[in-house]
Amino acid sequence: MQIAILDDYQNVSQKLADWRSLDDKATIKVFDKPLGDEDAVASALKGYDVIVCMRERTPIPASLIKRLQGLQLIITTGMRNRSIDMQAAHDQGITVCGTSGLGAPAGELAWALIISLMKNIPADDQSMRNGEWQPNIGRSLGGKTLSVIGLGKLGAYVAKIGLAFEMDVIAWSQNLTDERAAEVGVRRVTKEEALSEADIVTIQLVLSDRSRGLIGAPELALMKPSAFLVNTSRGPIVEEAALIDALQNKRIAGAGLDVFDVEPLPVSHPFRSLTNTILTPHTGYVTRENLIQMYTHAVEDITAFLDGNPVRVLEP
Repeated sequence: MQIAILDDYQNVSQKLADWRSLDDKATIKVFDKPLGDEDAVASALKGYDVIVCMRERTPIPASLIKRLQGLQLIITTGMRNRSIDMQAAHDQGITVCGTSGLGAPAGELAWALIISLMKNIPADDQSMRNGEWQPNIGRSLGGKTLSVIGLGKLGAYVAKIGLAFEMDVIAWSQNLTDERAAEVGVRRVTKEEALSEADIVTIQLVLSDRSRGLIGAPELALMKPSAFLVNTSRGPIVEEAALIDALQNKRIAGAGLDVFDVEPLPVSHPFRSLTNTILTPHTGYVTRENLIQMYTHAVEDITAFLDGNPVRVLEP
């Protein structure tokens, strides 16, 4: 059996899990760089029986699935992957399995970005290396208003940390109820209030047709000029052109971004040259502990599939 492990950017999959149990059953090829457009992906993956995907880094649409004759198993890290056409895989007789992760690393990164923005950490670090001393003034978290857009499991995690910092935490999403907000200990507000009252807006939503473009120019215009936007969910939830314009014209104070419309982010992208952004390369879920769990479960998924008893199967 031929196994392809995709988008292992740090080339760590073989070190973080025990793949030796598959030595006499399969050969493994690790791809540590993006494969390119669909034609390039189809060419690279021709003849493989198993594909292990790292989240949504390489889309697997119906058009690609039809070209991958002989493919038997797709594994995605995580238990949800909207870039895989589950129905097309099911129709072609391909099993799709997931893996679980550990903790809430994306929530941790959201807070790393929030604190870095409020405390000028990247700029102060650089100023120290340049021989300067205290060129900037930071901001306190206590007493500020944190607006959480999306109060699911991850949103609640982020909100509770805000409460620990003695912030006023408000929340909004399309289906949020007063009961859910009270359960987390925050105040439910309207979308307009969530944007206009906030000192920090953090996006904690799943990308869907309903959330795509949810934050555009009208929404950004509601934010205070002193407010920050943090997005560790998915890039297209925020309209990229509108955000670039707001940042370039200082209509908001800045943004902490881990996710982008196109990933990897092009070298010449405007985000890279803006001085009021803090950027990370979609590493919210990329922790050693999380990757160990994901790749270990991938081995388990393959083994169970070969034994005829697949586990963690995802249905259309």
